[in-house]
Amino acid sequence: MKIAVIGGGSTYTPELLGGFIREGEALGLAEVFLMDVDPARLATVAGFCQRMARSAGARFAVRFGGERAEALDGAAFVLTQIRVGGQEGRHRDIQLGLRHGLVGQETTGVGGCAKALRTIPVLLGLSEEMAVRCPDAWLINFTNPSGLVTEALLRHGHPRTIGLCNIPITLQIEIAARLGVEPERVQLDYVGLNHLGWVRRVLLDGQDVLPGMIEHLLGAGRPANLPEELAFPPEFLRALGMVPNSYLRYYYATQRAVEELRAAPRDRAQEVMEIERELMAHYADPAQHQPPPALSRRGGAHYSTAALRLVRAIHLDSGDRQVVNVRSNGAVPGLDPASVVEVGCRVDREGARALQVDPLPPEIRGLLQHVKAYEELTIEAAVRRSRRHAILALAAHPLVADAALAVRLTDEIAEAHSLDWLKREET
Repeated sequence: MKIAVIGGGSTYTPELLGGFIREGEALGLAEVFLMDVDPARLATVAGFCQRMARSAGARFAVRFGGERAEALDGAAFVLTQIRVGGQEGRHRDIQLGLRHGLVGQETTGVGGCAKALRTIPVLLGLSEEMAVRCPDAWLINFTNPSGLVTEALLRHGHPRTIGLCNIPITLQIEIAARLGVEPERVQLDYVGLNHLGWVRRVLLDGQDVLPGMIEHLLGAGRPANLPEELAFPPEFLRALGMVPNSYLRYYYATQRAVEELRAAPRDRAQEVMEIERELMAHYADPAQHQPPPALSRRGGAHYSTAALRLVRAIHLDSGDRQVVNVRSNGAVPGLDPASVVEVGCRVDREGARALQVDPLPPEIRGLLQHVKAYEELTIEAAVRRSRRHAILALAAHPLVADAALAVRLTDEIAEAHSLDWLKREET
């Protein structure tokens, strides 16, 4: 089997390769092809990955190059982890938001919109080439904003696409650790969109332990030790009765989030650029063949575990239950069946299919539908190259919600990322 990694020059790639090394024999893996548009960066990361594979005695080849055709030919799985505009583009998005007193995070609000507008056309181009070179391959999308990009691909591009995020599996592992049990014994009743989800039940050996777990943590009287997902007023969490995804702090504590972003000496893009300089220096050292501790500071914990679990379940037809991003197909009441959601799915050789969830209570239904409307408009803007839809998308987002500001933001996104189509009035 051949796996292609588009964005193979990412500093995440060695973590991913570690998963290939662990699972290579079970998958019958023959080749991993790393493709990237930055030849110098790719050569450094790929060279390190080749040393990792040789040191581990891996039986598959690690090849690399800058041509998509060479990467895609014969691939059974295509993993996408690209960043259009690089970390510098991310920095511009963060600062754009903060200039207007808005959250500028790369997947949420104006930052997520800007990233989607420049990313979706690139991945739709990739999907067109997949239709010619590997039409039966599965496209596993880790590119952010993951759920939104996955929906664009499913609506307008490659039909065999599944979106991946490391947060649900990280939550499962962390909750299991707090319960003192193996992660396999814990199942999450997780519902929402990518970076906008809630854990409604935590099933330990089939029994829901969430209410007692929340109360135990809140009753500990040590707010500083609470996980990020529970860093809200205890009375609110008791009323909610769920564990919110950590990204919900941008919605439930918006002003505090903006103040913290403004007060930070460096934004996250600047932090990552510094971490990546350290990582790339390590990768470039020919004596090194093991990932450094700094990789854990890069983010994306358990990405490799999530990706390889998904690939393995499809390839081996295992029927595992995993939380990934797929079409709802009616599994989430109150949403268009074509909407992509992040929920528990059955995964086998036919792909991932959303499992039916209980109706959404009003305390989460409104926000979920609100953000989904923004996502649909953003996809239309990117696919149609439509300034009109971009303005409507930003005006619809609950973290913008201002028509005049939406127009100004559209202009600033166009300027910051040289998106000339975004400057044109439609006739």
